[in-house]
Amino acid sequence: MTYGPHPQRQPPFNAPYPPQQMPHQPPAYGPQPVVIDVGGDAKVKAVIGGSVAGVIGLFAIFSALGGLTTGGAGGAIAGGVLGLLFLFIGLLPIITWKKLSRPRKLVFDGFGVRWDDPQGRPWAVAWTELSGVGISRTQQRRVKPADYLIRKTMVRLDLFPGDQGFRQRHPEMEHLWEFHTVKNGYRLPLGSNPKYIPVIERAMGQYRPGAYLGVKDEGFMVGLV
Repeated sequence: MTYGPHPQRQPPFNAPYPPQQMPHQPPAYGPQPVVIDVGGDAKVKAVIGGSVAGVIGLFAIFSALGGLTTGGAGGAIAGGVLGLLFLFIGLLPIITWKKLSRPRKLVFDGFGVRWDDPQGRPWAVAWTELSGVGISRTQQRRVKPADYLIRKTMVRLDLFPGDQGFRQRHPEMEHLWEFHTVKNGYRLPLGSNPKYIPVIERAMGQYRPGAYLGVKDEGFMVGLV
């Protein structure tokens, strides 16, 4: 089984990433940092999702109160409960706005990788400290008969230390150590935006193509750090 562009390199974890071809052309001048605005994207998605859920909830509640549902009193009660549930989902972005709106950026540059999170738990890691960097993701799953989407594509950045002293040097990253299913490494959840994947691949090709492990499909995980 091969890992990334170096078939002989074995990362310190049990589930292999697929082989990757990473063309790399060193720039003539110092490249600009590659920045992913995770906080900004999360705010936009939260507002859109909350607005849709809130409209659905209000419509269901008004339908129940106005006698527009089927099934008599039982149907009206069920419609009202469903409406309240969607209305609560719509209010979640407002309730959690302080956490959602805090600035969070993932940055790749000549030094290494850093999580720019001034109101949370920031960290920075040099390229020389890492043995490998990979992307793990989920896959969308649908169910019949409504073909309803029950699982989004969740994106995570996986970082694997290059030496045994890494954990002692980076206690600020301890909450990411072996998070979810990753072994002997760190996992940073980035939310449900699959567009992050080519951006991360471009950053790895620009700065450390030899350390890039590729994309691995695996189990479900939600949230942001």
